[in-house]
Amino acid sequence: MNKRICFITGTRAEYGLLKRLMKLVDDAPNFELQIIATGMHLSPEFGLTYKEIESDGFRIDRKVEILLSSDSSVAIGKSIGLALISITEALEQMNPDLVFLVGDRYETLACAIAAMVTRIPIAHIHGGERTEGLIDEAIRHSVTKMSYLHFVANEEYRTRVIQLGESPERVTVCGGLGVDIIQNIKLFSLLELENSLNFQFKDRNLMVTFHPTTLEHDTSEVQFKELLEVLKEYVGEGNGVIFTKANSDTNGRIINQLIDDFVRAYPDHAIAHTSLGIQRYLSVLNFVDGVIGNSSSGLLEVPSFKKGTINLGDRQRGRIMATSVIQADCDSTSIRLALHKLYSNEFQASLKNTINPYGEGGASEKIFEYLKKLNFDNLDVKKPFFDVRYQL
Repeated sequence: MNKRICFITGTRAEYGLLKRLMKLVDDAPNFELQIIATGMHLSPEFGLTYKEIESDGFRIDRKVEILLSSDSSVAIGKSIGLALISITEALEQMNPDLVFLVGDRYETLACAIAAMVTRIPIAHIHGGERTEGLIDEAIRHSVTKMSYLHFVANEEYRTRVIQLGESPERVTVCGGLGVDIIQNIKLFSLLELENSLNFQFKDRNLMVTFHPTTLEHDTSEVQFKELLEVLKEYVGEGNGVIFTKANSDTNGRIINQLIDDFVRAYPDHAIAHTSLGIQRYLSVLNFVDGVIGNSSSGLLEVPSFKKGTINLGDRQRGRIMATSVIQADCDSTSIRLALHKLYSNEFQASLKNTINPYGEGGASEKIFEYLKKLNFDNLDVKKPFFDVRYQL
């Protein structure tokens, strides 16, 4: 009997990470792929990205609506509640043998609780990481404690998961999933990309992605305006900016409105997309000079392109960073200095030696090989606490 492997995805970025592993499972003779699409995938405001899943040839088993038309803390809390109710019902009906969750978003927490109460083992990807400025930090470690299998990006993160009381036998280093995508996708040529975006690249170009820092109060608008002040000077010199919009986090709509205002003011030098899609997003990374903002992609994927990242503020503070990452505060002076360093001859020359600390690819294959050898009869939601004081 085929083993039912369920993947739950709520965002475009998350699906991009899971896509190759989902394909491996879908093509395997002894597995049955199940997919639950939720969150931003089903929202017109965020691009109805479930269509991308279907266009890739996958069948979505359940579409679970959870988003409210607000990005307040109350709305996020209610979305978690809706996700918990609806995902629990879906899992009860689908009855998978294993649920795959990636990362640390708030809907991921609800999905983990739903799997736990329906007694379905969880395989968690990208645990053990740190992001001190976000609620994601607490969510990630909470999901770790509810999960049975763990697939982490490097040895430091493996140590941290074990420190949380997880048995070393169930924690596997596989590298970052984002690197897999880069190595297994055909990127657009510059002309193809410009035609697809309806935007002509300038002599210099930046990708900008800025999300709210969810453990800070009312900082999103202030911080983003500091960044936009510097970007106005940048496009004023004839350069180009490509924005990808914020997620459905608290106060994300404030950022997206400011992006729209900026693009209207500089239509020849700036564009914005709610969702570029995987192929276009990675193709943009291939042709820009660097990225600026506070997205995890600047740390996880961009170093593989040997491009610079200006990482702003505390949103990603705590993650392992490549030498291609420039850390800056969210004020215009610090951002200007970081941008000057990004374009300096010395820094540009150093980029060719960049090593991505999240691996060189093959993460999806490593996880799939683990699955093929896994004895599903031994999977259990019960697990002893691994006390490092006595066992290491």
